[in-house]
Amino acid sequence: MTMKTMTGIWAMVLLGASLAAGQNQIIAEGNKQADIAASKDKNFPERQPRYKLEPGDVFDLSFELNPEFNQTVTVQPDGFITLRGIGDVQVKGQTVPELTETLRTDYSKILNAPMISVILKDFEKPYFIADGQVSKPGKYELRGDVTLTEAVAMAGGFLDSAKHSQVLLFRRAGDGWYQAETFNLKRMEKRGNLKEDPTLHAGDMLFVPKNSFSKFKAFIPGSSMGAFVPLAVP
Repeated sequence: MTMKTMTGIWAMVLLGASLAAGQNQIIAEGNKQADIAASKDKNFPERQPRYKLEPGDVFDLSFELNPEFNQTVTVQPDGFITLRGIGDVQVKGQTVPELTETLRTDYSKILNAPMISVILKDFEKPYFIADGQVSKPGKYELRGDVTLTEAVAMAGGFLDSAKHSQVLLFRRAGDGWYQAETFNLKRMEKRGNLKEDPTLHAGDMLFVPKNSFSKFKAFIPGSSMGAFVPLAVP
């Protein structure tokens, strides 16, 4: 085997190794991006997810060809419903399309190709919670797109004791609460730029902490004798 032939073989080997390394890098990068996307999907639910049934929800169940099975159903505290001719079925957490398919499957045991429609009558309306140093803390119905600054306004605005620069936005996940982000509304308002003003999701909670001054406000010297006197703090 000549030196030229051996050089050609080594060149092909090195080229193959380089291509394999490049392919592995592409695959690794793709897996990394997929993991990031999966993480985002897990932590941040889709912007407008389908409503999922909760205990206390009420819906009408109608049968096009078997009206004798028409009924109004309430989801019980344990997530079950009791159906005419079927018995108990677990439905908590299902969307309306999922519920419809579940009921079709269950009623197919006693009916031939049942045609079923489900209409929600009473259910948990989308909402957000405002807490902390706002004038009217509480639970508010979420209608349309509402931003964080708009939510604060709906809750009566900031108290004097509010720390505008560190408003916390919490987002509900399947396993409880987790902190999503801290927003500086003071800077947004000062600059007159609300591009960073986030849109709330159903179930979000905003919390406005106290500013540092309010912690000492109760001990501001009195105007008469210079003594430290307690003051009312909202």
